[in-house]
Amino acid sequence: MTSHARAVVPREPQQERSRLTRERLLDATIDALARDGWAAATVAAVAERAGVSRGAAQHHFPTREALITAALEKIFDDMTAAASAAVARLPKGDARVAAGINRAVDIYTGTAFKAALQVWAAAASDSALRELILPMENKFAHAAHRMTVAMLDPDGTDPRVHRIAQVTLDLARGLGLADTLSDDSARRAQVVAAWTEMASDALRQ
Repeated sequence: MTSHARAVVPREPQQERSRLTRERLLDATIDALARDGWAAATVAAVAERAGVSRGAAQHHFPTREALITAALEKIFDDMTAAASAAVARLPKGDARVAAGINRAVDIYTGTAFKAALQVWAAAASDSALRELILPMENKFAHAAHRMTVAMLDPDGTDPRVHRIAQVTLDLARGLGLADTLSDDSARRAQVVAAWTEMASDALRQ
């Protein structure tokens, strides 16, 4: 076969390679925060975790602040999208209430929440970081509340639902916090089942 007859394998466009590298770095940052905590989420450590050279990592994120900011944006965008998407797949009746409560708990016990929690803890003593994350957290909180209200009251006619939804989210956050210390799944299932029964009973009245 001549050189002219050889198949030419198209090279991956630089822009796409750059996007994939950035995604790998952000995913590695979220994983580092969730699994190993705040101290593990440095540019150098994240680059190693992502299998990316430190130079390539610093090209995308010159500072740790830039890396954490971008990771936070991804965390809250993903959590907001998950909350919004859940409303599109709804069962009926009591199953809908159970689905709404379980979905809220799932969001707050997932990897994204565990990663966000590390940043929240750091922000408690860092006013600049706190100012950075508050708007993103508020956006997510509103999306989670809308999702829970829509699941519990699809017709939007029950004035009690807003309070029940807020209690559900507060409960979910508490269960998510407990899950960061140990595998709390057995107790969590009992708590969720009890609250689902109470919420279902309240909404039938």
